[in-house]
Amino acid sequence: MAADHVGVRHLNVASEQRAGDLDVTVWYPATEGGEPVLRGDSIFFSGVPAALNAPMVTGKFPLILLSHGAGLGGSAQAMSWIATPLAQRGFIVIAPTHPGNTGPNRSAAETMKLWLRPVDLTDALNAMQTDAFFREYSRFDRVGVLGLSMGGGAALLMAGARLDPELLAAYCDTDQRNASLCEWVRQSGVDLHKWDLQPAGRDYRDQRIRFAMAIDPVPVDVIADDSFKDITIPVALINLGPSGKIPQTALASDIAKAIPDATYTLISDASHYSLFGECKPHAADIAEEEQIGEPICSDGGGRSRHAIHDELVHLVSRAFERALNGEK
Repeated sequence: MAADHVGVRHLNVASEQRAGDLDVTVWYPATEGGEPVLRGDSIFFSGVPAALNAPMVTGKFPLILLSHGAGLGGSAQAMSWIATPLAQRGFIVIAPTHPGNTGPNRSAAETMKLWLRPVDLTDALNAMQTDAFFREYSRFDRVGVLGLSMGGGAALLMAGARLDPELLAAYCDTDQRNASLCEWVRQSGVDLHKWDLQPAGRDYRDQRIRFAMAIDPVPVDVIADDSFKDITIPVALINLGPSGKIPQTALASDIAKAIPDATYTLISDASHYSLFGECKPHAADIAEEEQIGEPICSDGGGRSRHAIHDELVHLVSRAFERALNGEK
């Protein structure tokens, strides 16, 4: 069911593992009303309009849990460019902001606790089942998970993959896997070898998840190879960039072969930065002035980010429609 309007609400969800509340953003098919807002707007990226606390369209809708990346993309609202059109297409999109992954409280230690992410998503889904506003509109028998960048790894963990604690401990021993992230980790005084990583290797599968999708999942090279065969739900994997140029830490083509029911798509004229919102004029110049150190406005060079987003929204929405609604 398509909707003319998209509503957005915020939930404070109790989290035992975080010893506090999670900020969860929910986009949903709405009727006219609510307060006009821009979500995902920043000095770099254009926001996407929605209506705060708008009335919900009558009906019952499948759910998509959404896990964001780290850094500048490290918040639920940074994913507005994909969450909003999914809500327009008849999904309720539920995105916790994983604490410590962005903003002034960004923390290398919290960012590297990858096993906390799937629990955040499970906590958010649990909250939807008791929320007075959403529970009557939600199809809890039709739930999927979508992850972008580091969120892609979380999506795979929810599907049944498991982290390898030894590989995670060694992730930043060299700069070959993720130079910018690991430089920050070391500068922050984080030594992964000194951590108790026993929780990392546990099974964080959520049995309510019927379908998982991951775009440029990071870091797939710390997931135990033998765990992919244990995934029993369909999985869709997407990489962004030219063949042969995808960093090993995000390369999903091999794991697609290891998962029993998986598809793989390569969008060769995109880049990892295509997962950010559309850049505002002069955003690249501001990023250089602020020494961001990454080409956040650079895509593959051929198409605009707007066009790449259109393709991603189409691919994602069709995949979830087939998986959750049984559409061909």
